[in-house]
Amino acid sequence: MFLKKSALLVAVFLFACTKHAVSQEIDESFYKVKSDTIFVRKGVPKVLAANAGAPKPKYKHVPFAIDTAYFGSKVDYITGYTEKYLKSHHKTITTVQDRSKKVFPLIDGVLEQNKIPKELKYLAVIESALNNQARSRVGAVGPWQFMSYTGKEMGLVINGKRDDRKDWLRSTNAAAKYMMKLYEQLDDWLLVIAAYNSGPSPVLRAIQKTGSRNFWDIKALLPKETQGHVLAFVATATIFEKLGHYIGEEIPDEISYTKPDPAAVKAAEKPKPKPRFTEEELKSMAIVRISEPLYPELLMEELGMDAKQLYNWNFDYELFEYNTYNSEIYNLRIPKEKLDHFIARKEYMEKRSKQIYMAQNM
Repeated sequence: MFLKKSALLVAVFLFACTKHAVSQEIDESFYKVKSDTIFVRKGVPKVLAANAGAPKPKYKHVPFAIDTAYFGSKVDYITGYTEKYLKSHHKTITTVQDRSKKVFPLIDGVLEQNKIPKELKYLAVIESALNNQARSRVGAVGPWQFMSYTGKEMGLVINGKRDDRKDWLRSTNAAAKYMMKLYEQLDDWLLVIAAYNSGPSPVLRAIQKTGSRNFWDIKALLPKETQGHVLAFVATATIFEKLGHYIGEEIPDEISYTKPDPAAVKAAEKPKPKPRFTEEELKSMAIVRISEPLYPELLMEELGMDAKQLYNWNFDYELFEYNTYNSEIYNLRIPKEKLDHFIARKEYMEKRSKQIYMAQNM
């Protein structure tokens, strides 16, 4: 009897040691990060699936801007938005591409282990610009911008001594786990991106009202910030996957979704850039600086502008409206003869626009 007890104690001791060794292996971070510089240790990291051993469902694809089957009649709008986003954020995208060379292989490994589309790595681009030290105004931290409570729910250690939200491997595993959890509810990756930003409740309410699980069908019922978040994700994923030949290069007026033949480009004469505005338009427009978006329909009503004029003169206004513009100030172009009226009605338009946007986000 004594020998059996001794053998049992030895077995328990060996199990405890093994368990400790495994936890030590997991706890040791593969990336040693200082500021934005990533030093890779020797060896290959063990990528841990968020649901290791569990059968993986078959997931849908992530739609790019040129996906007519998904976006339908709105494909021209979303490709136009993507091209404006590329031109407006070109410098930042080029910087992010340089960072991505070290972290995308790790993120790809985690997503592949979980059998979910690798294109979801671009969520980390719009969340943090691949900066693991990023901290938002509301307290979200790390490359995947986890709030403390969500991070802990996904198994991250967050305390005064350690914050796994800044750890590339642990936070990416947590992000994969969270995205799979959202996908189980929503069955569409763009809706997952929306819920990642707003929480699942607004998205589920929009689905219930429309009966659709297509992002474009429920877009108008989502918070404005969430709409912009999804559009920024689609634009970013499309730029990296389909327009990568423009990253770090001069961007032409006409965007091609297939990589141009270098010989053909060299042989072709570089056309003279066409002016965006005619001399007559430049003489008839005034520029006003705004720090908050004004509701487009309200602007058109107040200033007597039609949609064509408003968006031709302010071609990237929707980037500003959806909080995906590269500046907090927008130079709004309006008819010069309406300048005094704009100044007189500016306070009212700001107040009314906030009311409209808040009503849409309820």
